Amino acid sequence: MALWQGKSRRKPTGGRLISNKGKRRFEIGTEKQFTKIGATSLKRYRTAGGGVKVRMLSAEYANVVSRKSNVVTKVKILGVKTNPADPNYVQRSLINRGATIRTELGDAVITSRPGQDGAVNAVLIE
Repeated sequence: MALWQGKSRRKPTGGRLISNKGKRRFEIGTEKQFTKIGATSLKRYRTAGGGVKVRMLSAEYANVVSRKSNVVTKVKILGVKTNPADPNYVQRSLINRGATIRTELGDAVITSRPGQDGAVNAVLIE
């Protein structure tokens, strides 16, 4: 099912708003595809203007930076600890920006947007 990102058919007061045009192709949004923990899987998709974004469908490793040593290491993701976006994401092991993940080095907070960047970057909690 497509997501329509056009104007609402209701006014802020609740009254009906009669549009002077119908739905347009460029107003259709994309379906949500969450990043899960598993073997790394990427998907490329076209954006408006012909650009390309890389969507990460599943991730096995994260690029974790330590603030003390300022060194980035590629570390295996063990699980999702907390997720402020939705508590249900923890049970489903879904990764997005702001989620706290368990890694081999310890807990880390994700700073990138895996669904748009195609990579999982995180900062170690010390």
